[in-house]
Amino acid sequence: MMSAEIKPGRPVRVLAVFSFRYDAHLVPAMIENIAPMVDGWIAYDDRASNALYSNEVRRRAMLLRAARNAGAAWALAIDPDERFEDGMAAAMPALLADTATDVHTFALREMYAPDTYRIDGIWGEKRQGRLLSLKDGIVEPKGDLHLPWSAFLPKPQQVNNTPLNLYHLKMIAPERRSARAALYKHLDPAGRMQKVGYDYLADETGAAFETIPAGRSYSPAHVDDGELWMPRLMASA
Repeated sequence: MMSAEIKPGRPVRVLAVFSFRYDAHLVPAMIENIAPMVDGWIAYDDRASNALYSNEVRRRAMLLRAARNAGAAWALAIDPDERFEDGMAAAMPALLADTATDVHTFALREMYAPDTYRIDGIWGEKRQGRLLSLKDGIVEPKGDLHLPWSAFLPKPQQVNNTPLNLYHLKMIAPERRSARAALYKHLDPAGRMQKVGYDYLADETGAAFETIPAGRSYSPAHVDDGELWMPRLMASA
């Protein structure tokens, strides 16, 4: 089920897009985080789905089309378990003014504590395009899992790698790290959708960490609830 909330009395320039199901209780804090950065948001409530994991590609295409149909020039893609650093709000006017760029990317920080993220190997290299120009329309790529948000925009694309951080909270708890690896191995047992596989998600060999630098924090502050935020069935898989 789709829903939208758009701030009254102002032009619609950028709308956040997200879906939720097992992580629905995280949505209010996520909205508090992005509210200074957007003119509203469009959400897909996936809680009525009977499938273990519904088609991600279909959900994302629907959200982006809805944002464009609502008049947005840009979409800010986010998940309920993610937070942009607070400095993103001040950076938004310049990012939105860059009409030559189609995709603005952010360093994805996999959190192992509310203020600490992992930086060794692949962990320090993760980057995702989340601020997307809708000026050229939306395409629906083939597949159903692990496609980047930028895959829904026509190619070629002009990409800008921002210095800003996007913090991913799901990895804080070791139980969630193991459950996440198990879930993706269940959904993609042959590893066709991600070459690196999924075992690395629960592997702490050689782990190195970095504390969020001064002035780069996110809000509201995260207090972990110990819940799984994904199908509990997979916790023992």
